[in-house]
Amino acid sequence: MPIVAFPLSLERHKIEMNRSKNTSFADRLSAAAEAKKAQLERAARARSAAESAASVERRMARQAVRVARDARIAERRATKLAVEAHQAAAQVAEAAAREAALKAERQAHDAEFAEQTAREATLEAERQAARDARYAARKAKKRKGR
Repeated sequence: MPIVAFPLSLERHKIEMNRSKNTSFADRLSAAAEAKKAQLERAARARSAAESAASVERRMARQAVRVARDARIAERRATKLAVEAHQAAAQVAEAAAREAALKAERQAHDAEFAEQTAREATLEAERQAARDARYAARKAKKRKGR
């Protein structure tokens, strides 16, 4: 069987694992303290970077952009609502005008119908009168002839 050599990183990993087993309690405490100290230093650097003038200026710029965007959105909404209100008012006015035109047309039709009915009634009355006159004339002629 051929001998297989472990990669170097795997061997280093094993050595580190063994080293952690061979350390004393004081060494582990000091390593934990160093890790904690490094973490606190990183947090302090991050905090100081966040509180730096450039960072504050970037936050203020982002806030200004956000406010401007919100203002544009509000302006677009207001414009849209105004247009919708104008369209609704135009539709209401158009419907009212249409209704008024229909009402005027109905009234004109009713007036024309009433006028037509009155003419027909007058014509019928004239025909009736002419018929009655002819009848009376025939009767009178009959009576005269007796």
